[in-house]
Amino acid sequence: MRGKKITGISSEVRQSVSMIAILLAIPVIIGLLVMILYSSRYQAMIQRMDAVAELKPSLEKTIAEDLFAVAAGRKTYEESGVRYTLSQINGTLDKLSSETAGNGHLQLTIARRTMDTMGQYALQVGEGMKSKRPIVEIEGIVDEVRNVGRLVADMLDNFITEEIADATITSHRLHQWMWVASGAEVLLLIGALWYSRYSTNRITDSIHSSLGSMENTVRRIAEGRFGDRVSGMNVEELQELGDQINEMANQLETLIQETQQKSEHLAKAELRTMQAQINPHFLYNTLDTIVWQAESGKADEVVRLTRSLSDFFRISLSSGADWIPVPQELKHVSAYLSIQKTRYRDILDYEVDECEELQNIYMPKLLLQPLVENALYHGIKTKRGGGRIEVRVKVGRGTLTFTVKDNGKGMSVERLMAVQESLQEETTMPVQQAMEPGYSGFGLRNVDLRIRLFYRKQKGLTIRSDCDGTEVSFTIPIKTREEIDHDESFSRG
Repeated sequence: MRGKKITGISSEVRQSVSMIAILLAIPVIIGLLVMILYSSRYQAMIQRMDAVAELKPSLEKTIAEDLFAVAAGRKTYEESGVRYTLSQINGTLDKLSSETAGNGHLQLTIARRTMDTMGQYALQVGEGMKSKRPIVEIEGIVDEVRNVGRLVADMLDNFITEEIADATITSHRLHQWMWVASGAEVLLLIGALWYSRYSTNRITDSIHSSLGSMENTVRRIAEGRFGDRVSGMNVEELQELGDQINEMANQLETLIQETQQKSEHLAKAELRTMQAQINPHFLYNTLDTIVWQAESGKADEVVRLTRSLSDFFRISLSSGADWIPVPQELKHVSAYLSIQKTRYRDILDYEVDECEELQNIYMPKLLLQPLVENALYHGIKTKRGGGRIEVRVKVGRGTLTFTVKDNGKGMSVERLMAVQESLQEETTMPVQQAMEPGYSGFGLRNVDLRIRLFYRKQKGLTIRSDCDGTEVSFTIPIKTREEIDHDESFSRG
């Protein structure tokens, strides 16, 4: 799982919603800012034009009338309020000039300078009245004030005209900005829709990938591949479910292994039970032979038969061990054939390999004796004339191959196929059948099963037979004491 980034569905959804909201909000915010900017400009223009419009009555009429009243002697210059009016007009013009740029600023600057001239004329009226200048001269000055006021009013009209022109330009720019904002809104909306689809597909693909991984793993586990595990999980919400499936698979695999081991142990226990059964017919016949030899005064034969019988049962029991050294297995077969040689005399000849160099190599006990017994009872015994049994061992690369060959009458094709098919059956041979006279101990099937159980092999025995005899062989891996499973017992030789 380390190659992939694990993401959460909830975090992916939050991220997608946030991104879409940002994409959609950007043009809205920009549009609002532009509208606020241009609206404030419009508002400032309107306020300036209102302020200028309020100045015009005073410039065109009020100041001249107040100065005329002064000239007529109805008011003094201080009582007329002309000075205050001029101060208010000049303050307004200064403020508007600081807020205005371009041609409007130029018009206001000229108007402000002209107002200085008007102020000088107004002072002349006041001073003329104090100095008692002729009324005609003072009226002439008042007329000049009226003309200057009209001139300033015309300048303010020009200012308003410039402001209207600026307002037109501002409106045009606002119109352009609105088009740009609308275009950006459309583009970002398309981008938001694309991102929404992309994000949805990514989340969907992640979910499908994770669910597909779990589905495939569960299917493979159901098919018997218990080693498979969920991998490639890249969705946080499904990670725990994948871990639970893996934990379930681990427990299932462990349970199946334990069940398999218990089944193998049970099968091995059943086979040990069969091994523990002494074939009474073989024992009775051997004891009868010993008695017969003793009655005949053949002490050496009695000693030889007794020793062979002792070796046969000592190795058969092996203190309950499952594994014995290879030379012991060969010695067990030699003891068995030695006893049978006395009984069957001239019709039996045999040869068993001696492999003392394999003393440190172990194998499950009693694999060869049932094969030899089968060769004797079903091959040599039913053949007219003498027969021969050979037991060979061949050392390969990490393996041992054992072969039991006889030159008996062999098996028919049908009989050979039946025997080979019986080896594929899973059930073990009933103990009662194994105890029947002439039956080969616990039989070919049980030897085949023991080889497959102890070595976990798919195939145990290989059988070849024709009119010249029968050959039964099997190949097992070489194992030392250290390589034997800890739960298996072994003979110390």
